Amino acid sequence: MRLPVISVPQPVPERQEGGAAVSSAKRLPSGLRVALVHDWLNQIGGAENVLEEFVALFPGAPVFTSMYGPEKMPDAYRAWPIHTSFMQNLPGVTERHQAYLPLYPAAFATTDLSGFDLVLSNKSGFCHGVRSRRGGRKALHVCYCLTPTRFLWLYDHYRDRERIGSLLSLALQPLLALLRRWDYAAAQRVDHFIAISTVVQERIRTIYGRESAIVPPPVDTQRFTPDPSTPIGDYFLIVSRLIPYKRVDLAVDAFRALPQEKLIVVGSGRDRAALEATSPANVTFLGWQPADRQLELVRSCKAFLFPGLEDFGIAPVEAMSAGRPAIAYRGGGALDTVNPGQTGVFFDEQTPESLQQAIERFDPRAFDPDVCRAYAQEFSQDSFRRRILETLESFLDIDAGSRQL
Repeated sequence: MRLPVISVPQPVPERQEGGAAVSSAKRLPSGLRVALVHDWLNQIGGAENVLEEFVALFPGAPVFTSMYGPEKMPDAYRAWPIHTSFMQNLPGVTERHQAYLPLYPAAFATTDLSGFDLVLSNKSGFCHGVRSRRGGRKALHVCYCLTPTRFLWLYDHYRDRERIGSLLSLALQPLLALLRRWDYAAAQRVDHFIAISTVVQERIRTIYGRESAIVPPPVDTQRFTPDPSTPIGDYFLIVSRLIPYKRVDLAVDAFRALPQEKLIVVGSGRDRAALEATSPANVTFLGWQPADRQLELVRSCKAFLFPGLEDFGIAPVEAMSAGRPAIAYRGGGALDTVNPGQTGVFFDEQTPESLQQAIERFDPRAFDPDVCRAYAQEFSQDSFRRRILETLESFLDIDAGSRQL
């Protein structure tokens, strides 16, 4: 394959509320040959939001992935130069990609990107295992790590959230042990890691024995804006997939003991029927709503509830960007995104009682929408691009220095 020469991005100016621009990252070397790597392209989520930012930063850079289902992805992806592995030809792979778990290491280990200058992998699975060194050729491999592979290293949590039965879990153990060894070895071949949060940074250190920089993922602060003319409503809000680890059940149970308060839940998922069947009258499930309606609900809620334990958690930052505070469990990525007393409050235990007490103490008038908005801007798309470019520049400088020794 002939390697494309990528148009290296100019410094990305950060937009300010008043429209003025501030300085950003210095320019990366011209003519840099960049390859982007992603685990799989058959679903949309936070990982894909990050990939879209990488594609915007490096237009024309080829995207390497295990498999790709064009019909499942936004139309814009069809204009990208996407390269798949042998897994693309496996029956039903874009419908049931988890069933092919043992094959992902081989798919990426046989992807040779050593002829590029910079490999930027966007990992929550196995894509950090691409080959970036062959003979005398070597690309600088930077891994943007959403988390060390959860299925391997946080298996108990994953098993509970996906409801994997005990017999299947037992049968999987030898395979998981093999995959952990491969995953750890692949992580040692990465030149530099970037973590999305302090909790993921610590996970990378503990599991892989590697240090990392932190660049939080991008939040669309241009869409989630305050509306001063919108009055604060009489309800709290959750916007989430309704699956076990999101812990929407905590909120439902907490509001059972708070009949004077209202909760609106936006979202769908396999737990919706069970949650709705047992919810009290003051909890309303709306299902998924159009983007404009979601924004209306966020702008006028008393507070956004975030009861789950997440690696980062974009939703509460979106609420802050719209001027509303968050009530979040004190753990995971929320420790990086919620500023207690300024942009929200914490509850300390994942129990209905702990959340109930936080809601009872909460005063929506104590939070300034402008402060919430300003804090959220630290996680904007512009901020993400600036930080990524600055971090990549520093890694390229380190690599150039080591080559001269």
